[in-house]
Amino acid sequence: MLKLEVTGHLNMIQQKKNLITNSLDINNLEDSHLSIQFSLGGFSFCVLDKVNNNFVALSEFVFNEANNSPQRLIANISSIFSNEELLKRKYSSVSVTHINELFTLVPKTLFNEDRLQDYVSFNTKVFPQDYIVFDEIKNLDIISIFIPFVNINNFLIDQFHHFEYKHNSTVLIENLLSIYKYSLVPKVFAHIGHGHFELIVIANKKLQLYNTFKFSTKEDFIYYVLFTAEQLKLNPEKFEFVLLGSVEKNDALYSMAYKYIRNVSLLENRSKYSFDNVFTETDKRTYYSILNQY
Repeated sequence: MLKLEVTGHLNMIQQKKNLITNSLDINNLEDSHLSIQFSLGGFSFCVLDKVNNNFVALSEFVFNEANNSPQRLIANISSIFSNEELLKRKYSSVSVTHINELFTLVPKTLFNEDRLQDYVSFNTKVFPQDYIVFDEIKNLDIISIFIPFVNINNFLIDQFHHFEYKHNSTVLIENLLSIYKYSLVPKVFAHIGHGHFELIVIANKKLQLYNTFKFSTKEDFIYYVLFTAEQLKLNPEKFEFVLLGSVEKNDALYSMAYKYIRNVSLLENRSKYSFDNVFTETDKRTYYSILNQY
């Protein structure tokens, strides 16, 4: 566990996962890609060997703080960069994903770049000084508009000089739609995070819904899932409910879902990249969004 003293406050940073393959050459990463993902509650990164098309490292850190903030986040990430040798190396490319609730989705046909603040204000409080950007989600005619953590972007520019960044909604929607768009039955995906989950609904070859929910109990979780299904007129006896992220088959969330929904399963790995044996099937599912970021 790393400890960082910042203006009298003791921040606790716990390294939850650290996977390193035998093929990793820390002094020869110029042909590799670095993916970074973070939220107020945590930070992850992974390294993809672009020559052999396989992942060679993955790390996750969790911030054990009651009241996280963008200011605390930059202090925590600075501490991780100071201690992680892999984050001090040069890479051929770097990509970054922001995870937060400061976003909205807009059909491309209704999108006006001059009204970014108006769109986001429907979902969250927006301040005049907020910097707002957008991603165009590939092949879907959907725009994801979001407020990034600008202080973290500025910090990363100092580290890498250049990188591409997106919102996590873009990563999840693009990847799941590319695989399941032509499914014959409606698919409902729950991407489980720390105290929150994203719900993605795909039916009739289209994205029907993407939303994020905070939860603390399994009852909260199933309420949001079933309420969403009811609003979309999806029958729990017929749609397929697929879980990914921080979830296992013997978890309370899985058992609760199986109690009310007939077809429940864990997401299967269909990555275009290869994995060393140090990566388990659970790892591939837990870290789906960062492993499919590039």
